[in-house]
Amino acid sequence: MNKIKFGTSGWRGIIAEDFTFENVRIVTQAIADYLKDTKESEKGVVVGYDSRFLGERFAREAVSILLGNGIKSYLTKGPTPTPVISLEILRRKAGGAINFTASHNPPEYNGLKFSSSWGGPALPQTTKDIEKRANEMLGEITYRELSIEDAIVQGWVEEIDPLPFYLEHIEKKIDMSCIKKAGLKIVADPLYGAGMGYLDKALESAGCNLKIIHNQRDPSFGGKAPDPSEKNISELIDIVKSGGYNLGLATDGDADRFGIVDANGRFIEPNYIIALLLDYLVRVKGMKGGVARSVATTHLIDAVAEKHNINVYETPVGFKYIGELIREDKIIIGGEESAGLTIKGHVPEKDGILACLLVAEMVAREGKTITELLEDLYKKVGRYVTARENIKIDMVSMGSLFGKIKEPSKKALAGLGLDVNDIRIMGGGIRISLANGSWLLMRESGTEPIVRLYSEARDEEELELIIMAGREFIAIQNSPVGELYSEGRQK
Repeated sequence: MNKIKFGTSGWRGIIAEDFTFENVRIVTQAIADYLKDTKESEKGVVVGYDSRFLGERFAREAVSILLGNGIKSYLTKGPTPTPVISLEILRRKAGGAINFTASHNPPEYNGLKFSSSWGGPALPQTTKDIEKRANEMLGEITYRELSIEDAIVQGWVEEIDPLPFYLEHIEKKIDMSCIKKAGLKIVADPLYGAGMGYLDKALESAGCNLKIIHNQRDPSFGGKAPDPSEKNISELIDIVKSGGYNLGLATDGDADRFGIVDANGRFIEPNYIIALLLDYLVRVKGMKGGVARSVATTHLIDAVAEKHNINVYETPVGFKYIGELIREDKIIIGGEESAGLTIKGHVPEKDGILACLLVAEMVAREGKTITELLEDLYKKVGRYVTARENIKIDMVSMGSLFGKIKEPSKKALAGLGLDVNDIRIMGGGIRISLANGSWLLMRESGTEPIVRLYSEARDEEELELIIMAGREFIAIQNSPVGELYSEGRQK
């Protein structure tokens, strides 16, 4: 039996293989025990799910376990975005949330994400505690459960619709009148995910001329991963390009990530969106504070921060670390290159709906396309180009690869044409800083059998050289055991 392991954003697995009802019961019992030990159980737990296969069933099983432990549940009535669940924790002063989602992962996956009482993803010390408790219970019937039908009548389970409160909250963060005045023509694509009924309703409220695609539930997500990367939103790109739209806006399976398409059909890499929004929030909206980015995220953010004389916080991969800084009110905006961001005064969790609306507001107020705004920014702080590639790899090769890069030498990397300034070993990967400020980062995914390769340079020619060196270093470019594909390449 495989052990329960929490990654960067919860425990995920393939449905019916790792992600089973039995394992869900065990993990939920571990969470219940943790909540009781930390005196959070009396506050109740929000339980939600996205639009994946068996989401409602898994959620109801979790509620049964919580009931068996005397813990009240707030169960969402339908697929619910992750940031909305985060807001419900804060609104209800709950002890935390159990959210059944595998976010942007392929359809065969599901996952369980535990969020803490402060509204953000549980920190490593918490997930390690839950993981340990769960693994000690594997193979034993140690959980307690009760039927939820009577509990609903008795008030121990409250079925909730969080949509109205979330929309009311989000409209306080966005200048809806500015968007309305601009009369933007927008295509929205929730990718069959939990963003359905959220992003579109907000855009309609803002008076946009709106076209919606993929707005019905489909647990297979049209046969693709519900990830709003360039290769997965080709239909959205084609519609924007051919229909004279101002923007294309997409969210992922649980609506915590965003995908942005400019008026000319150009996919805008998330790194650039975070930097543009930082500049906009400071320059136009007058917000004050620092900015946070993960170690894999563009240094264009640093250049914008330097221009505005604000602090930059670099965090490990995992939005929970950025969420902590939001919770502590240290930053205006925090973001990751994997298309997650949030802002001051909002939830300590990434929010793709918020990101899309902020981009719409920025375009409406500035009266320019995103490409034009990016060129304006480059003139002020210099040009940065970034790339990310995902390498599918079997687990044997994964172990061999990460054994190989635990102690790399500068000499070996120099042999690949890289003038190395610094090497930093991180959890699950390595970051190589080059002498001219460019960098290369390689890390294993916390949720899939994938190696992620990131790079940043000041021009395309250098970027391609660094990426090629990275491929050669991990010895996978022509390997029969791996499949290489590119995501979000931007020129």
